Amino acid sequence: MAIDSLFKDKIVILDGASGTQLQARGLPPSVCPESWAIENPHALADLQNAYIEAGSNIIYTFTFGASRIKLSEYGFGDKVFEFNKELAALSKKIAGKRALVAGDISSMGRHLKPYGDLPFEEAVDCFKEQVKGLVAGGVDLFVIETMSDIQEARAALIAVKETSDLPVMVSVTFEKDGKTLTGTTPKVAVQILQSLGADVVGCNCSTGPDKMIDIIKEMKEVAAVPILAKPNAGVPRLENNKTVFDMEPLKFSEYGRPLVEAGVNFIGGCCGTSPKHIGMLSKAVLGVKPTSPISLIPPMLTSSRKGIFVGPGHPFAIIGERINPTGKKKLQEDLREGRTTIVGNYAAEQIDAGAALLDINVGMPGIDEKQTMEKIVEYVSSQYDIPLCIDSSDPEILEAALRLYPGRALINSVSLESVKLEKVLPLAVKYGSMLIALPVGDEGIPDTLEKMKENLSQILLAGEKLNIPASSFIADGMVMSVSAKQQHAVYTLDFVEWCTKSLGIGTVLGLSNISFGLPERKWVNGAFLAMAMGRGLSLAIANPSSELIVNIVRASEVLTGNDQNSGRYIAHLASTETQMVNVEAAKTVPDTTTNLYNAVIRGNRDGILDVFKNCLSEGIDASVLVNEYLIPAITEVGNKFGDGTYFLPQLLLSAEAVKKVMEFIETDEALTKSISAEKKGTIVLATVKGDVHDIGKNIVGLLLKNHGYEVIDLGKDVPSEKIVNEALRLKADIVGLSALMTTTMVQMKEVVKIAREKALNAKIIIGGAVVTQRYADEISADGYSSDANEAVLLVKKLLGK
Repeated sequence: MAIDSLFKDKIVILDGASGTQLQARGLPPSVCPESWAIENPHALADLQNAYIEAGSNIIYTFTFGASRIKLSEYGFGDKVFEFNKELAALSKKIAGKRALVAGDISSMGRHLKPYGDLPFEEAVDCFKEQVKGLVAGGVDLFVIETMSDIQEARAALIAVKETSDLPVMVSVTFEKDGKTLTGTTPKVAVQILQSLGADVVGCNCSTGPDKMIDIIKEMKEVAAVPILAKPNAGVPRLENNKTVFDMEPLKFSEYGRPLVEAGVNFIGGCCGTSPKHIGMLSKAVLGVKPTSPISLIPPMLTSSRKGIFVGPGHPFAIIGERINPTGKKKLQEDLREGRTTIVGNYAAEQIDAGAALLDINVGMPGIDEKQTMEKIVEYVSSQYDIPLCIDSSDPEILEAALRLYPGRALINSVSLESVKLEKVLPLAVKYGSMLIALPVGDEGIPDTLEKMKENLSQILLAGEKLNIPASSFIADGMVMSVSAKQQHAVYTLDFVEWCTKSLGIGTVLGLSNISFGLPERKWVNGAFLAMAMGRGLSLAIANPSSELIVNIVRASEVLTGNDQNSGRYIAHLASTETQMVNVEAAKTVPDTTTNLYNAVIRGNRDGILDVFKNCLSEGIDASVLVNEYLIPAITEVGNKFGDGTYFLPQLLLSAEAVKKVMEFIETDEALTKSISAEKKGTIVLATVKGDVHDIGKNIVGLLLKNHGYEVIDLGKDVPSEKIVNEALRLKADIVGLSALMTTTMVQMKEVVKIAREKALNAKIIIGGAVVTQRYADEISADGYSSDANEAVLLVKKLLGK
């Protein structure tokens, strides 16, 4: 089934909420929802029939939490295939020929590495188990929904694509700041997912329909696939001890047309919506013609959080070349030892100097190149925001990196050599990557401009046969040493101009090759760069720390008209002056302690213990290191998270770095004594009864421990009486409650009630995706936090320390 057959002439209507609606039909809390639905098929039939009668063209199977990891929490981890198959078959029977059935897959509730303990391939395998069951049950397509981590969404999408040929929709959920929990913007989410093969991309849950319009507009700008929207029915509130949403069906439906005008092709409802909401929504968009997606996936490279456009008409970009062990003995030693310290330093230095991408090459003797590449890609992509250029001549290593990379990468490179074409182009198709195209064939480096053009044309033709558009290629101008082949420099410049003006594709040069064998090479490099930019060059692989190179780039952009009002040039000069001041100031700080502080700021879990031990060897007291460097550093990370400079991945990595040091200190009696001090306070944390989600709570606990508080974590699905009794026994200063579901947040009120009855002196604070300050006020809690960093600040405020 072609997905475009569903949306060309009409808006496709999806269903609404399932969990809350089934609870109204008898689903009790604290039971496995999927198991209950199998045992009570009449309830699911009643709900899904109501959605189809209301106008739903697609209904979702009730398998939202039917992964091995989720089902294991209820003792059904061995029932994945059975549950998914049975629930899919049930929905197919209910739908008949009246509606299509989408196999529903969602988050497993565990962070993937490096932020958590779940390996990427294990996540893919878990999702494949679900996919196989849903296929056996007869689903017509798939939906991957409510994803807050783009890497988990990728794992699910890869699982579907490797197991089934059915269409797949992917919808992401965004926070109040317009980004996912791990920092992905709507535009970047669309680019990553559509490049990876999603047939429909969109947004669900997150917010009400009014606030989702801007998210959809941003997605539409880069969407070459249809857009999906499934908003909540407004904001939840407590009413008569039940969670209700504040947007009635009529009001909800009034946003149908604005969402369609913003670019939506598929529309339905999420939390708080009912068949009545969907019925009115269906009528509101009846007869409205959908807008078509853009024709091609744009030439945009991304990390998991940010993206850059490359090619003609877009800003010039430097690809940082330094993460390459050739000629770098210290980097080679680090890679052999499995460390990421120098890689992290090189990455940070190049980004600070203005690199827009980082080239990652770990090819050297004496290491497992595949394993090393995976480790470096995982580390750099989790800690830094700019896209990566994956550089290897081995297709197996390229695939290992592309599979793990949580964005849209640039492959370096593909040539006309038969082995490269046959093995690398399919990787670009599978993982949605862009490619650097070397106009080199089996006969070697071409000697003429015409041969370069011919070779490139053949590469583009081979890509076209695999549906890779020309805009996904960046042509390499094949820079040769001018001291050896002087005429080739002219060929390269002419080639750059031809690619830019005749083909309309991006170009790249390995800049330093031009001056090999000549004295004072920087002048030749700089002159050649300026000349190439004048011909339309898009990118250069170079050292961004070279002041000459970067200044020529900024000046050339002004002269070629690619820097409107000289904005980037002026900003660059201002930042250069600031960097010089910062360098001078940094000279007054001891290197070792600066390195310790930076290890936390950069989340260097692998190298922080070595830095800490170096500080100790220089006679610096452990208490000084903890109180004057580690805690201020993690506080600064929290501040960066709070102001939107850092995102959850960086917060977690930095917290883990501090945790490593503290665990090391605890193994040494003398060190433990040197930093021993009165605990700031005792905090009891728990996810309330009926709720099995604990990621947010765990992050809060980790950060609080880093700030010196004693944290006792009672776990998830904890009865209210137990929470209060444990807080009394431990003489807790703070009780922190978490809930992710609208149906379980009412338990928070029960905890507050029991705490007051038993005269518990502890302050009670609450948090979770569905919780608000208004709800905290309604149940008389002492505080509310929207995220982990805010929770730390709230605890400090309540305890005064």
